[in-house]
Amino acid sequence: FILLFEGIAKTDETPEEIFEKATEVRGLEVNDYVKNVYFGSMENSQIIDEYIEKSLVGWKKERISIVTRAILTLATYEMMFLDDVPALVAINEGIELSKKFDEEKTYSFVNGALNKIADILSKK
Repeated sequence: FILLFEGIAKTDETPEEIFEKATEVRGLEVNDYVKNVYFGSMENSQIIDEYIEKSLVGWKKERISIVTRAILTLATYEMMFLDDVPALVAINEGIELSKKFDEEKTYSFVNGALNKIADILSKK
């Protein structure tokens, strides 16, 4: 989640540079899941953003906070590309991340957006 936040916020650095700094400077523990989700989200950001934008009724992606965007990106990636993560688990994790790191009532917005994305994906 924090890597995705940095990837969205630091447009002047490549995903590889952000990842390298996170592991070397901040001591990020690297495992296959973290690498897969981070680099997969960055590589598929255009299609992930399309689904996020479809879920934002009355909102533009640019109007939501970087924290919220990172949460939506993480959960959307999990729902789209990780067969071993059920949509409900990705949605619940997104809500919990929102409760912990985002503004107080944003979790209901995140819940609504992720449920809409899950609904769209289930109809594919």
